[in-house]
Amino acid sequence: MNINDFNYDFPTELIALKPTAERSESRLMCLDSHIGTLSHYKFKNIVDLITANDLLVFNDTKVIPARLYGQKSTGGQVEILITQIFDHTRAQALIRSNKSIKPNTTFFFAQNIVAKIIEKNAELFTLEFSGLENIDAMLEEMGHIPLPPYIDRPDESIDRDRYQTIYAKHQGAIAAPTAGLHFDQPLLNALKQKGVQTAYVTLHVGIGTFQPVRVDTIETHQMHTENLTVPLETVKKIQQTKENKGRVIAVGTTTVRSLETAAISGTLMPFTGKTSLFIYPGFQFQVVDALITNLHLPRSTLLMLVCAFANRESVLHAYQEAVRHRYRFFSYGDAMFITRNTHEI
Repeated sequence: MNINDFNYDFPTELIALKPTAERSESRLMCLDSHIGTLSHYKFKNIVDLITANDLLVFNDTKVIPARLYGQKSTGGQVEILITQIFDHTRAQALIRSNKSIKPNTTFFFAQNIVAKIIEKNAELFTLEFSGLENIDAMLEEMGHIPLPPYIDRPDESIDRDRYQTIYAKHQGAIAAPTAGLHFDQPLLNALKQKGVQTAYVTLHVGIGTFQPVRVDTIETHQMHTENLTVPLETVKKIQQTKENKGRVIAVGTTTVRSLETAAISGTLMPFTGKTSLFIYPGFQFQVVDALITNLHLPRSTLLMLVCAFANRESVLHAYQEAVRHRYRFFSYGDAMFITRNTHEI
């Protein structure tokens, strides 16, 4: 399939630069993929769309304040995005500078912290830090929330809270699983009171979320690997839900990729390891029955996954309607609730 099969036009003023005042006050567009119908709600009304037999599966990864600003020895400014922490002093990073970065370059930060490039692999650099106790503590004190590039503003104090799900637990992501940003505690309480079950996976959203698809034929695109855990407890809850004729509802595309990775053999099993699963139209879903997700960038792997789940024509029509109804797009934007198209795609 061609990359342009997943393109659409939208006015840039629909990009949500800040979150809504309350998480669950965002809007929700529902797409019934079986018949192609659309309906519109507030996100908090999702309680009415989920039954007590259903299971909500969340990604409980926690975003780290992974962006650092420093200087080169020449005085030039540099922006560093930590993508993986190896140990107390070494980390992998993307580096942005007004000039190309040379081997062995040294960067300087506040509090006499220094980092030196010790290795380069494609666009990624390995840095050795000195003058600190450990990288985690440094990031908590000095790091900035790594807002996506299309949120064209500096991060603010509110982002520490709102670019994080309220159930985030396991630190390691450099981008939020944004479908979960719409859930607040009163909404989770209402779902629990209704009898809706919940379960968790952990997929640490990595560098791939920032990387565009650079090939025309999407089948040749290579996904970056991300660390994933699907625990036994979650597998058991999914099996019980299926036995009770309930739906497994994935909160976010990362949760879809997690569950379908764990079932790639044809049988859902606990999983701990790395995934580079790329889902695009033609993929045969084994686990997920419905999806809660945000509105995604044109030509992105996230949009391709949604098109595989619902079918491309229905999804792109829904996006046209989202533009017409002035929905807010991307990470801090509004959401969709999609039932899976079980017909041949």
